[in-house]
Parts: sequence; structure tokens; C-alpha cells
Amino acid sequence: MYSESDLQAAVDAKVLTPEAALAFRSHIASVRAAPGADEESFRLITGFNDIFVSIAAVILLVAVGWIGASIHPALGGAFVAGSAWLLAEYFTRQRRMALPSIVLVLAFSGGVCATMIGFLVKHGEDIFGHNPGETTLAVVAGAIAAVTAGATWLHWKRFMVPITVAAGTAALAATAVALVLAITGAPGPDGTLPMTLVLIAGLGVFTLAMWWDRSDRVRQTRRSDVAFWLHLLAAPMIAHPIFHLLGVTRGDDIGSAAAVMVIGVYILFGLIALAIDRRALLVSALAYVLFAMTQLFNTFGAVELNVALTAFVIGSALLLLSAFWQNARAVVVGFLPDNLANQLPATTRTVSLQPAS
Repeated sequence: MYSESDLQAAVDAKVLTPEAALAFRSHIASVRAAPGADEESFRLITGFNDIFVSIAAVILLVAVGWIGASIHPALGGAFVAGSAWLLAEYFTRQRRMALPSIVLVLAFSGGVCATMIGFLVKHGEDIFGHNPGETTLAVVAGAIAAVTAGATWLHWKRFMVPITVAAGTAALAATAVALVLAITGAPGPDGTLPMTLVLIAGLGVFTLAMWWDRSDRVRQTRRSDVAFWLHLLAAPMIAHPIFHLLGVTRGDDIGSAAAVMVIGVYILFGLIALAIDRRALLVSALAYVLFAMTQLFNTFGAVELNVALTAFVIGSALLLLSAFWQNARAVVVGFLPDNLANQLPATTRTVSLQPAS
């Protein structure tokens, strides 16, 4: 029910002493046979009231967006963004409710973006003509993403909701991709250029996530939550382009060689996930490896049970990995150079809980 950020906030407010918080963390780590860092905890729901408030907020935001859109297409998004900010003043800034805060920041960012899109729907043809070129569209998309990123940054400065950094980073990544496409012209029909750009952006987001992770190796502060959402953003931006470039998304039959390559990439993702102690890469690539293994079983004659066999193998492997995650991490990290291993989240063999400063 209480996250590491809550414990640290209690220490900062002098409700708990650093020693008491350390003793509590040590107790939980011993009970779970793993340090808190290995649990990859983050705040999502503190109670059913979070769900209740989130549902009510969504209903209200849909209503104000509908009312605004009936007046002018741009006002729908503007009303949503403004309402989300006002609601966040209470439910985020004062009540510190987890799930409603996530809903409200996403609504705010989406509302800002929808405001500009609504304006273009109404007046875009008057400004850019009936048939604007691909370059113009890419520049406009980049401008919308850039403004959304700026608004999201203001939200972060005010409310400090961890997912806000990921939302703003996604907008910046979209800006960069759109601007490059605007400079290079329309992408080819195979989508190689956009996918390559998304992959590069994903690697950049991953690097940013690791920067946040490095600043809190024992995952006791809000910085770890920020890193979690950045990893969750980076994972599909890395996984989907790689498998697209391998040809997995282009047809129903990818062939045995491509299927083996997909499984090999997934194993590599697994090793990276173990090293950095983040599971997002494994989850994002799961659909592709399921498809690849289904094709392999089909190739070797298990046509009727190929889906069942695939689900059995992958499900069993992931459960075993989860059960022995800490031991597997210790092995993987043990093969890394000390200067690199010392920048990763601590393993069960190296963790040393200290009072956070």
C-alpha cells in the first residue's frame, strides 16, 4: 500500500527516522527474499477510492470535452486540459492519489494536443490549403508535439507526477521523428525510415530511463518511478521497429530463420531486462515471440497444438524466470565489468540498504 516514495516522504517530513525506514525496508526485503529494487514497485492504486475517483474524473472530462467540442472543435481539448489541471490541484497536489494523477496528466497532455488538432480541423484548410504537402504535415505534427511537450513540462514542474516525464518525452520523440521526416520527405511504402527513426528515439528514451535509474539504485524515491514509466515507453519503441525490420509484421508466414532470429532477439531482451532489472522489454516483445514460436511449431508439424504449445513454453519460461529472477540477475550482472555493474540496480548479493539522503 505504501511505496518507497511514501516512505522517503515520511522521512523528509520527520514522521519516521531514517533508521526506522531502513529497518522497515530491511524487514520487507528479508520477508520477500529480495531487495525492494528487484520488485520494481511503483504507485498505481492506493485503494479502491483511486478507481472511484478515476472513473468519476473520466466521466467529467468526457462531458466537458463533449460540451467544448459542440461550441468549437478546439474547445473540446481545451476544456479537457483545463479541467484536468484544476482537478490535479486537489487530487494530485493535495490528496496525492496515484491512479487519478496518472489519468489527469494523460488527459491534460491529450487535451493540449487535441486543442491544436481541433483548431486545424476547423481552420487548417484555410491556412494550409486543400492539399498540403507531406513536408507541411510533418512540420505541423512536429509543432503540435513540441507544444504538447512544453505543456507537459509545466505540468511536471507543478505536480511532479512520475508518468509526466514519459508523456513529455514521448511528445519530444514525436517532434524529432516528424521533423526528420519533414526534412527527408515522404517515407517509402515499406516504412523502413519511420521505423528506424522510432528505434533511434526509443534508444534515446532508454538512455534517459537509465539515467534516472542510475540516480536511485535502491529505488527508494520518485526518480525510480520516473524511470519505470520511461522504460515502459522505450520498450515498444525499441521492440516494434526491430521486429518490423526483421519482417515479422509484414505477413502471416515469417519462415523458420526469421522465427529463430525473433527468439534470439527476445533472449537478448531478457538478458538486458535482467541486467537493468526492468521487465518492460520482455512484455513489449511478448506478442512477437509468441507469433514466432507458433510459426516454428507449425513448421515442425504441430499444427493443431501450435498455439497451445507456444503458450505453454513461453508461460512456463516466464514463470520460472520470475521465480528465480534475483538469482538470474546475480549471474548476469556478475559477468559485467565492475564499473558497469556498479551503475545498475543492486542485486541480492550486493544490495546494501542505506538511509536515503
